[in-house]
Order: sequence, then C-alpha cells, then structure tokens
Amino acid sequence: MEAEIIDNDLEILSPEMVRKMNAYWRAANYLSVGQIYLYDNPLLKEPLKLDHVKPLVVGHWGTTPGQNFIYVHLNRIIKKYDLDMFYISGPGHGGPAIVGNVYLEGSWSDIYPNVTQDEAGLKKLFKQFSFPGGISSHVAPTTPGSIHEGGELGYSLSHAFGAAFDNPGLIVACVVGDGEAETGPLATAWHSNKFLNPVTDGAVLPILHLNGYKISNPTILARIEHEELDQFYRGCGWTPYFVEGDDPETMHILMAEAVEKAVVEILEIQSGSSGTTGRPRWPMIILRSPKGWTGPKEVDGVPNEGTFNSHQVPILVDADHPQHVQQLENWMRSYKPEELFDENGALLAELKELAPTGDRRMGSNPHTNGGMLLHNLHMPDFRNHAVDVVVPGGIMGQDTMVLGNFIRDITKANQSEHNFRVFGPDETISNLLGAVFEVTNRQWEARQETNDQFLAPRGEVLDSMLSEHQCQGWLEGYLLTGRHGIFNSYEAFIRIVDSMFSQHAKWLKVTSELPWRRDIASLNYLLASHVWQQDHNGFTHQDPGFMDHVINKKADIVRVYLPPDANCLLSIMDHCLRSRHYVNVVVAGKHALPQWLDMQSAIIHCTEGIGIWQWASNDQDGKPDVVMACAGDTPTLELLAAVSILREHLPELKIRVVNVVDLMKLQSESEHPHGMSDLDYDSIFTKNKHIIFNFHGYPWLIHRLTYRRANRNLHVRGYKEEGTITTPFDLRVQNEIDRFNLVIDVIDRLPELGSKGAYLKQQLKDKLIEHKIYVNQHGKDMPEILNWKWIAG
Repeated sequence: MEAEIIDNDLEILSPEMVRKMNAYWRAANYLSVGQIYLYDNPLLKEPLKLDHVKPLVVGHWGTTPGQNFIYVHLNRIIKKYDLDMFYISGPGHGGPAIVGNVYLEGSWSDIYPNVTQDEAGLKKLFKQFSFPGGISSHVAPTTPGSIHEGGELGYSLSHAFGAAFDNPGLIVACVVGDGEAETGPLATAWHSNKFLNPVTDGAVLPILHLNGYKISNPTILARIEHEELDQFYRGCGWTPYFVEGDDPETMHILMAEAVEKAVVEILEIQSGSSGTTGRPRWPMIILRSPKGWTGPKEVDGVPNEGTFNSHQVPILVDADHPQHVQQLENWMRSYKPEELFDENGALLAELKELAPTGDRRMGSNPHTNGGMLLHNLHMPDFRNHAVDVVVPGGIMGQDTMVLGNFIRDITKANQSEHNFRVFGPDETISNLLGAVFEVTNRQWEARQETNDQFLAPRGEVLDSMLSEHQCQGWLEGYLLTGRHGIFNSYEAFIRIVDSMFSQHAKWLKVTSELPWRRDIASLNYLLASHVWQQDHNGFTHQDPGFMDHVINKKADIVRVYLPPDANCLLSIMDHCLRSRHYVNVVVAGKHALPQWLDMQSAIIHCTEGIGIWQWASNDQDGKPDVVMACAGDTPTLELLAAVSILREHLPELKIRVVNVVDLMKLQSESEHPHGMSDLDYDSIFTKNKHIIFNFHGYPWLIHRLTYRRANRNLHVRGYKEEGTITTPFDLRVQNEIDRFNLVIDVIDRLPELGSKGAYLKQQLKDKLIEHKIYVNQHGKDMPEILNWKWIAG
C-alpha cells in the first residue's frame, strides 16, 4: 500500500492512495444511488430515461455516503494490519451503503452468485433494493457481514460489545448514528467499556457519525460545541478522535490518521504495551460530515446536501416529476462511473485491490454468521441436582436456587471454551443463582472497593449494569457471533426489552429462511421474582405480560415454559440450553414451594409438555365431572389445594387434574410445532366438561391459545391487575386464583352439587373474610395456608 510515514509514526496517505480511495468511495456512492433509483441502465451507457427509474423509489440517502466513507477506510486498516474486523451499521437505514460495499468486495456475489460482478449483476443489484421479492432498504439478515438489523435503532453498540466478549483478536467497528445516539439503550451503552477485558476480550471501535439531522430535526450531539462533546466522551471513559469537514481529499487524510491512531492504540492496549495501568481508555472516532454528502446541493431551489431534506430520497423522480430525471443523471454522472468500472461493469482492478480478501472482508467475516463458529455446550447431567421427591408435595424447595447449582456446573464445564455467560441486570443473586459465583466472578473493569462482591477483570457473569437493554444487547451480540448464554431478570422488568426481543425474533425468523445463514444458539430468558411473589415490591413489580408479547411472534421461533417445580425447571433449562434458533421463555419462582414430581416423572412430563396428573385425579374409573388445569408454580399450588378441598368435602366429585408446562401445547398443531391435535386435546380436556384453568399470567392468553378447540366451557383465572403490598396468599385472593375462589367456581359451574355444594361455598366465603381479617391483623397468612400440604386421597 502506498503511504508516507511521518515522525509520529502515523500514516499519511500519498496523493495516489488518496485518489484510489476516493475513487472507491465514489464507486460505493454510485452503487448506493443506483440501488435507490435505478431499474435499468446501471452504467448510464445511454441517457437516463424515466423508464430506467423504479416505479416506486424508496430508500435513505442521508447516512449512506458517510458510511461508505467509513467502510473504505476500514478496508485500508484491515489490509495494513491483517485485522479480524467486521462492521455494525447502527443508523436506521444504511442499507445502500453496506450492500454496495459487500458487493464491491465480492462477498455479495459469493452468497448470491446470480448477482455477478458485471453489468448484468449491477442491474440485479439495483433492481432488488426495496423492490418486491428483493431486499429491504436497511441492513438486514440478507446482508452478508451483518449481525444487526437496521430497524434495531439503539442497540448497535450493545451488540458490538456482546460480539467482542470472549473474542480476543476481534475488533468490532460500530458506526453509531447521531439520531440513534439519542436513544436510551445507545446512550447507556457507552459505559460498556467498563466491562471489556483487554486480554480475554476483543475490542470495540465506536465511530459516531455526526451528520446533523434525523428525519426532520437536528440531532443533539451535532449541535453541542466541540469542547462539550469532547468532555462528554472523555467523561464516559473514551479517547475521542475527531474527523470534521466536507472536502473529500482533506477528509480522507484526516480519517486515515484517526483510524490509524485508534487501531494502534487498540493493539497496544491488547498487547499490554500502552504503558497505562488500570482500566484502559479505549479510542473512538467522531466523524462529522454533511448529511447526504456528495448528493445534490439543492432540489427545486431547496437546499438538500447538509440538511434533513437529504434523509430519504433527495430527488423525487416519477411521472409527475419528469424534469428530475436529468438532475438524477447529473448526480450519478458526477461520480464518473466510466473511471470506476470497466466496459463489462466490473470494478477496476486497481480499486478492487483496496478491499481485503477472503474471510478478512467484512462481509465475509465468520463472526457475522455465528452459527459457523458455534460449538455445543458441555452439559453436565442436570439429574445430579434433582430434588428428592418421595411423595408429591412432601418436600419444599426453591426452584431457581436448585437451578443455580446447575448453572454453576455449566459455567465451570465450559470455562475452557469461553463460550457461555450469564447476563442480568443486578439480579443474579436476587434470583437465587448465586451458586455460579462459586466458580466465576462478575466481569468488571472499573474501580473496586473493599466490600465489593465477586468483581474481577474476568468472569462469566455480566450483571453489574442495571440496564436490561445492555444485558439483552450484549447477549444477542454474544449469541449472534456463535456463543451461548442465559438472561435472568425479574418478570415485570423484562418488559423493558420488548422491542429488542421483537427484533431478535424477526432476525431468527428471516435467517431461518436463508440457507447460507447457520442456526445460532437460542436466546434463553429465565424470568424469576415473578408476579405472584411480590409481597414486598408491590404493584410495580407485577406484570406477566411478556408471555403475551412473545407469543405474537412466529410459531417456529418462540417457546414459553412454566415449570411447576424445581425438577421440571432443571429438565426444561437443559432442553433450552441445548436448543438452536429459538427464543425460550422460562418463568420460575424463587420462594419455597411444594415440590411435586420426582426427576423421572418430571422429565417425562416436560418432554410431553402437558399431562394429566393421575396422582392428583380421581376420575380414573369414569368420565370427569370437571377438569382442573394449571400452568405456573403458584397457580399449580393453589389448584391442588382447591382439589384437596373438593376431594375432602365432595368425595363423589370426579376431578381430572391437568398441568401445562409447555404453553404452546394449548395451540392447535396447525398453529405451532408443539401444538396438540384436536384428538389429543379433547382426550385430556374432554369435549364438553367445564375446565377451570388456573394460569400464571393474564387470563385472555389461554383463551387466545385455545380459541379453535371444540370445548367452549373454558374458565380461566389469572392475573387481573390487583394487589400491592400484601401477603403472598392475599395477592392470589385479590386476583381470585386462590384455592377458595377456585372451589367456589367449580360449585357455581356444577349446580348438580346441590346442597352440599351450597354449604361448602358458604364456608369458603366465610373463610375468605376470615383470611382478610387475619392478614390485616397479623401481617402474614393464616397457619392453615402456610402449613398446607397435599395429602393423597
């Protein structure tokens, strides 16, 4: 590579290299404009006509030329230092830039060989963009080299750090849009540098792209003074290098110097030769360039380049604006395509050589197709942690505490592989997974003090940042680059990442349809401190609605599990951590509750996902009078307590008890891969008997999952947005999932129970009043509630 070396050992590009890099940038800009506008005539070998323009022009230009500029400079530094680097495009709509660049480097044609490196290939490249049957206008799963969807505004830097953890030698170049930088997840993500270990992790090189505008408003960071911006990022622990201007030749030289400085600093930090002690200050680049750089200066007398008017399509070209065809042609010809492509439409060889080759191309970096690097976890036998259940309900246990021992063993078994981590927003110990700290620590690079707990520069737990956004983004980046993990959170607070989950689920859906994309490890949520355990946190901590949100996504992707006890939780989590390309949501409690199934029974029950608990039922000799169903640990407890009351006071009543672990079993087999056939559903729930269903979440979710079933006698009890600071049982009473209300519901549905039912109903109404008086007086539940145990009939 042609270059001059100056005294400070930083490379200054020779005039010839500036010429070549500027030409490459022009080629990328030309391809970007062509993708937005052109249907035909890709090399402008004839005068542009309206027929050559797409009938519907859709796309975003404003961020594109800046990202093209960044890409060519990253190519240069990759070649010089033989870097293992890939590119994350954070701005919402950088599609034309990244697609154009991976085409120029050859990665696109490797994946899509029908899009050839010639005029015919250019025509296909242009036509497919924002066109029916083609590709989207932003960076998407279809884009080689991408692990970040353009619609995921705000998560780019989190994904970058997740990719860098446990990836020494990898540099993730993360371009952050200045509009994106205003989002909560991104603003918080700047502090991820307090968790990056320079020896065992890779590096993240943030490039903040200040082009001044969002859709129609200025951006905050572009409108504060240079000194304030510099102070802000230094205050966040970064060393910012500024590249500012609009003259291409000057900007190439400034950008080359900044990238050189940043990469040299990263390599020195990683090698230990930087001379610094303590937490390093990682470099970042702040690129200030005009929005819509090199685009039309004005359109119809209205300023365009450098304004928000260049955000989307700068020039409207259609049948109503035929006069704009010539302006579009002038714009495209300003890039001088005849100097960039040969007669056949291939990029000139002297420009082609500026790009890296093979896996060093950012569009072909193996980390961006993480399933290629994925190895199975070493999974210890979860049976080693089984709770010894001799009789159902005969022993108490804390489900997530039992699971914590299993997670500890998984962590230890995979430490040499560096491919498993536990993520969570300061809740690992609160959710009773603290056993993991017997074998690892929390990773932490900031200052430590005497009374800190489990903090170390290296650890498999990332839970020291109180941000669900960061934990989700880190885990996604970790999974997308070929590793495994689990996210533990309070059930109510997982709602903070609703949109992040949605985008990841969409990514999984689309990539599952791309044969060149390899499956990645599943995204596993463990939701504890759930809605029924908030006797001290209260109303704000009660929200089981994440399940409702998850179930909206494609059935091929989502799974929801509600294990009723610790042995079931162990079996389910073993399954989830072995799975691929799903989102698994597991809801489990941490407070002491009765344990129902021995390990062998739990494995069978969880494998089936749903089943009749014969030991709790008494309808074996005939048809049931009522079906009592439950899903979730607390609803299971209350339902079994209700069954015990019914069996004691109404022994002639035939009751079938059904427990649901895999919530998707309730759907039809035509709606979900785990769904049951109508025949199997009816054999469990009957075609016409009343079903009293005690559910962990909002009742309407069960109705929604079963709406196609023949039996319409379904009565669901669940969370009804009632209750604040109170006792555990009183919370159940207020939402009417308690044993007394369940029994009353059965009596109301079965008038044939007659006087015996009426008298029992009165007793239970009296009991509810007694309960209320007792808790208000004593501040705890009645002894008969606290000491209740299942006794087999």
